[in-house]
Amino acid sequence: MPNYSSCGINCDACQVGQERDCAGCHALKGEVFWGKCDLYHCASEKALPHCGKCPSFPCDTLKEWAKTENPERIENLRNL
Repeated sequence: MPNYSSCGINCDACQVGQERDCAGCHALKGEVFWGKCDLYHCASEKALPHCGKCPSFPCDTLKEWAKTENPERIENLRNL
């Protein structure tokens, strides 16, 4: 099973994350190479393994993140 972030990015296939030696949001507790991940912290505060388990899925914040990059993340979460 691939290593998916809280927001549905396949961390194993993330070129930028690999270049920056990012272990993924779960391993880094939401403090990833680019800063604090609000989506990780939101899911974590709700004791959810990822955004796909949230009753508000997909929320406006997740939709906005998916719109700008990695649009497949929402579909990944649906499949988890």
